[in-house]
Amino acid sequence: MKNKAIVSLADSNYFELLNELIDSIKRFEQSKNVSICVLDSGLTEEQHNELKKKVDEIKKAEWDIEVPNYKVKGKEWLKSQVSRAYLPKYFPNYEKYLWIDCDAWVNDWNSIDLYFKACNDGKLGITQTIGPGYRVMSKVKWIYGKLAIIKSQNFKHAIASKIDINNARKLAFAPHINIGTFSLEKNSKCWEIWQKNLRKTLSAGNIFGSEGLAINISVYIDEVNTEFLPLNCNWIASNLLPKYDEKNQTFVEPFLPNNKIGIMHLAAGIWKDNKDMRLNKSIKIEIKTLENGLLNKSLRFGH
Repeated sequence: MKNKAIVSLADSNYFELLNELIDSIKRFEQSKNVSICVLDSGLTEEQHNELKKKVDEIKKAEWDIEVPNYKVKGKEWLKSQVSRAYLPKYFPNYEKYLWIDCDAWVNDWNSIDLYFKACNDGKLGITQTIGPGYRVMSKVKWIYGKLAIIKSQNFKHAIASKIDINNARKLAFAPHINIGTFSLEKNSKCWEIWQKNLRKTLSAGNIFGSEGLAINISVYIDEVNTEFLPLNCNWIASNLLPKYDEKNQTFVEPFLPNNKIGIMHLAAGIWKDNKDMRLNKSIKIEIKTLENGLLNKSLRFGH
């Protein structure tokens, strides 16, 4: 019996991306020792049946925390903002869980090993969105002289969710934690703390972003035991483009020592001519190479 699971979620619109994520996992020999599980938030019957041939388990995602209908408006994919905090409920037969958003894919198995190791002893394994080359930590709107309005992602979401102002201030300039990739053990105390904070953020704020705010609160306010992994374990390309190593045919970090990208994440989309690469696989962008050349490439798996 496999005791580790990689879990993702998708609706019909993101089915191709989910398929690519699964293919990127299964090409590694080590994947035979890990189960692949899927939460269905609106797949077609045909898509569901196709996935059943490739993965170990598929479960219908639910609203694990009740939210008002007016906030949902038929967007079943928003269940990802809730259900990922309840993975042991959906897939109870595993000891360790690694969540990967469906708009990400695995480029190097070392990152998978790191995530599963990071969550030992009940810790949360996760990556902060900060690293060499980042030019902006948090957004502010300068009003006059030294006066400014804080517009950081954490602070903005905290205020909208009516989080205590002192805690919102603590979150304001803390490095944002992206919840698109994380690992936890089945019996970790973090699940309960995260769920508590998620109920709070959902009660007042928007559904989208609620789970991210809740995990940031869990780490920075409740101080859950956290193992912070390097940026290449969850490389958000919209924040900083990678380079391409033509010799080894792989994506790498743009700065020395040019570590190999572990998980490529297309969060927020990669846009060209008002088209998102996540939904249009023909989109290619200009990428620098290690040899100081330029290539037109897709950042999607296999394209």
